Amino acid sequence: MKKNIKVTAAILVTAAAAGTGGAVVGASVWGGESGTSSPALSESGSDSGTQNVSEEDLNKISSVYDLIDSEYMTEVDDDALVQGAIEGMIGELDDPHSSYMSESTAQEFTQSLDSSFEGIGAEVNKSGDAVTIVSPIEDSPAEAAGLQPNDDILEINGESTENLELNEAVLKIRGEKGTDVNLTVQRGSGDPFNVEVERDEIPIETVEGEVIEQDGESIGYLNVSSFSENTADEFETQLEQVESENIDGLVIDVRGNPGGYLNAVEDIGDMIIPGGEPVVEIEDREGTISEVTSSLEENKDYPVVGVIDQGSVSASEILAAAMKESGGFELVGQTTYGKGTVQQVMELDDGSDVKLSVSKWLTPDGNWINEEGVEPTIEQEQPDYFQASILSIDEALEPDTTGDNIATAQTLLKGAGFDPGREDGYYSEETEAAVQNFQEEQEGLEATGTLTPETADALNDFVLENVQNRDNDKQLQRALDTVTEQ
Repeated sequence: MKKNIKVTAAILVTAAAAGTGGAVVGASVWGGESGTSSPALSESGSDSGTQNVSEEDLNKISSVYDLIDSEYMTEVDDDALVQGAIEGMIGELDDPHSSYMSESTAQEFTQSLDSSFEGIGAEVNKSGDAVTIVSPIEDSPAEAAGLQPNDDILEINGESTENLELNEAVLKIRGEKGTDVNLTVQRGSGDPFNVEVERDEIPIETVEGEVIEQDGESIGYLNVSSFSENTADEFETQLEQVESENIDGLVIDVRGNPGGYLNAVEDIGDMIIPGGEPVVEIEDREGTISEVTSSLEENKDYPVVGVIDQGSVSASEILAAAMKESGGFELVGQTTYGKGTVQQVMELDDGSDVKLSVSKWLTPDGNWINEEGVEPTIEQEQPDYFQASILSIDEALEPDTTGDNIATAQTLLKGAGFDPGREDGYYSEETEAAVQNFQEEQEGLEATGTLTPETADALNDFVLENVQNRDNDKQLQRALDTVTEQ
């Protein structure tokens, strides 16, 4: 059965944000009017929460607790036992997007979509044993330190992340402005390297807009970095601004966007998706589908193109799917992350939260993209050096040697415009010449052809500048060209 309704309650679909406060992987939905809080539950659950649990089972849980508390060989922490029991039940779901959050973690989670926070500014997720960066926030300490999407954080201040819950890792990465956090990072198959990041206050401006001149046409460009409580208002302001300049087309960029409030996506859908067309569908456990449709009164008279990548998650995937299936707009880039479940956040009496998967979200055509992602209509990859590891070496690398660091250096050299001749990790004469040519163009480096730690640092900085140069962004350039061709 399908019913047409407008979902006005706050729905959160987002990846976790390191330094932004919570282990927010997925979504949160609750009933009520727009802006209401999640329902409060007692620690024993809702009024009907125990109706399927027999008294015998409850007594068994209580008996085990009493046995451990009174008979275990050492004294135990009662609170830890209770938390462990809760986490055990949630763990049995085998759902990485359902979790228990202590009071402190819940508070951090609540702050995750505020107007500012103190941390490093990187969206993260837990993948296997490692904490993985989904995307650094633009102009954040994480971006300045060279952290990139898909970097695995192996250690935080020397402590392994292997046994840390995502929430715990987030709290350890967060910290007071001006303090440092040391991260051990692995990029691809390269050797782990250390990155020291100074925490700062990160203002959250989620939508940036400008007009780009391309082939004689004026193209509006809106970069949406996340979906916070103010994003729809920001989007409307920026859209009106670029439209006031008589644009010939619009590019909406949600690359590296970890998601956020679904009601922000709904409101943005009302601004760009043709009126009456679906923006998203929510399917509950009974199979009932609630369809959210666009209320746009006057459809856009210019072409719209979206830009996506593997770091486009949850709410950004909802917008991308709506643009593709309901708007008929082109999507340029790479297949998105693939996050299609909805979580409800429920507060317990002690201030802790349970985040539980309660439903699925579907694309306008009824597709469930979980673990599959939204595919682009125009596939476009970035240059290899965009995903290259940071080159971190303690000793000079000499010609006629081999290794992963040399392969990384060759990729970076090629990205910097110095042809190394090969990229297989062998330090050839061509690679030596490329290193020497690079050194000759850098102030303070001796042009020896030997890859020194100082040369590696200069090469990292040089390539980072190339990555940040819009002219080298093949995905964006392809999107701009696609607009001008329509």
